[in-house]
Amino acid sequence: MTRIAVLTPNPEDTSYSGQWPQVLERLTATLAAAGVTAAPTPWTDHVEDAAVLAAYPLVLPVIAWGYHREHARWLKACACWQAAGTRLANPANVLGWNSDKTYLRRLAQRGAPIPSTRWVDRATPEAVAAAFAETGAERLVVKPTVSGGAWRTLRLSPGEAMDQPPAGAAMIQPYLPSIESEGETSLLFFGRRFSHAVNKRPVGGDFRIQVQFGGQYRPVTPPDEAMALAETVLAAIDEPLLYARIDMARDADGRWLLMEAELIEPDFYLGHDPAAGAGFARAVRERLDASAD
Repeated sequence: MTRIAVLTPNPEDTSYSGQWPQVLERLTATLAAAGVTAAPTPWTDHVEDAAVLAAYPLVLPVIAWGYHREHARWLKACACWQAAGTRLANPANVLGWNSDKTYLRRLAQRGAPIPSTRWVDRATPEAVAAAFAETGAERLVVKPTVSGGAWRTLRLSPGEAMDQPPAGAAMIQPYLPSIESEGETSLLFFGRRFSHAVNKRPVGGDFRIQVQFGGQYRPVTPPDEAMALAETVLAAIDEPLLYARIDMARDADGRWLLMEAELIEPDFYLGHDPAAGAGFARAVRERLDASAD
């Protein structure tokens, strides 16, 4: 068996302690089929020194939850790993730029349609009012550019006060009603090959599709338009990706829009994968075999 490392949350952040071991267990079972065992290690143990990680032929950051709450530390770690040549997948530089959602601007410039977005240094009431005036939207979504799991993400109506607004840079977008009626769809790719797709819908009256808020998930066959958008996004990312989750939703005209390209620690929804993660295991095995040549 080949032993690899899997980066896990900061042990001082107990908010994830009841979840990540179960995710690791699923990944471990999946990887075992490819002759791979996973050694968990907190990403926060390797911020300034990557020597321990150098012993592994591959390091997966797929459970490095909570990095968005320690973003400066995360960027320092990514720089350390890149300088040390740590065998990360996805690569350390990708883990850096993908941690800030301003990357969506670059993908939009390369042909990926995204919702109309106002980028601000701070989500002030004035900035929100200007976005309402500019877009004519009935409701807006305000979220930090560095976030995860709907952290400090707000859905606002005109004149509504912001409760716990983002503390720093933020993005303001018109709310897509399709999130409630159709949900968000995620397409999973391993080794740039399509694996499976999952539709995620919020509970009635909510807009957050994450499972911790009651989101309902189901496997789906993506339409051609959704697949084309995912391929456009992947083509715009000229990096050696081991895995990618492309999240998208429809606008009022039925056009698919990119919501996020999750390249750090995405949920692979392996429980909804008809192949039970075989595509991911194969991609890991191929990466290991290529590095051994």
